[in-house]
Amino acid sequence: MTAPNNVIVSHYENVDLYQRITDALQSAGKNLDAITVADLVEVDEFHIGGIHATNDLLDQLDIGPETRVLDIGSGLGGPARHISSRYDAKVTGIDLTPEFVETAIRLTDLCKLDINFHVGSALDIPLDDGGFDLATLIHVGMNLPDKALLFTETARVLRPGGIFAVYDVMRIAENHPNFPVPWASTKAGSFLEPPEKYRSAAEAAGFELLAERARVEFALEFFKKLKADMEKNGPSQVGLHLVMGPDTPTKIKNMVDAIRDGWIAPVEMLFKKAPWQEN
Repeated sequence: MTAPNNVIVSHYENVDLYQRITDALQSAGKNLDAITVADLVEVDEFHIGGIHATNDLLDQLDIGPETRVLDIGSGLGGPARHISSRYDAKVTGIDLTPEFVETAIRLTDLCKLDINFHVGSALDIPLDDGGFDLATLIHVGMNLPDKALLFTETARVLRPGGIFAVYDVMRIAENHPNFPVPWASTKAGSFLEPPEKYRSAAEAAGFELLAERARVEFALEFFKKLKADMEKNGPSQVGLHLVMGPDTPTKIKNMVDAIRDGWIAPVEMLFKKAPWQEN
């Protein structure tokens, strides 16, 4: 494995992650024989806005039991499990970090869901052409140095007319957040790009932009509420600190400061692959 993959994987690798999550679940009074997707939501939704942001994105899409969904950069499998349980769709996930994939598989087994997870890069997707109706990318592009290749690979695995739903942190000023941030310990693993870079890469790959919205106020309100909840009730036992480690508060503060200062923003984009475009 060559840089920057090794930099990215080392940022996310977390020894005994599955064990620490299940220990936390049991400490919170959960029965491991009866775990549901809802029990995992606070550690599963590793992106700004959590489950609310996931639903805001998914509510714009047409998903049903026959929809073949690829979650690119699936992490611990949270959005994939949510899509599977909510829509009974046929879901596959890929992620670069082997421990994330292993943990996703084991947590999915606990939830008694049928999802395929694979170790793989968004820039070299290890799946066949045209096999999916919908691809999702939730807070992943910040780790991808080649947005053009991301879109050409996604176009390859989507059927003609397929949808690509993106929810990423994007750069909207020249400044970069201070490190660490949730997606990178140093600048070597961070590849923030402005929305226009996504749009141009998508157009070159044969996608049409269907919708776009920046979610700055939503993000700031989410973090305001999160802070108030923590001050009132204390941190959740089954929370993102299990994934991000002891410097979680610093990572979140640096990210929130950059959003508030107008340097970065979470942005949704929905693209459609041209109906006539072959793979």
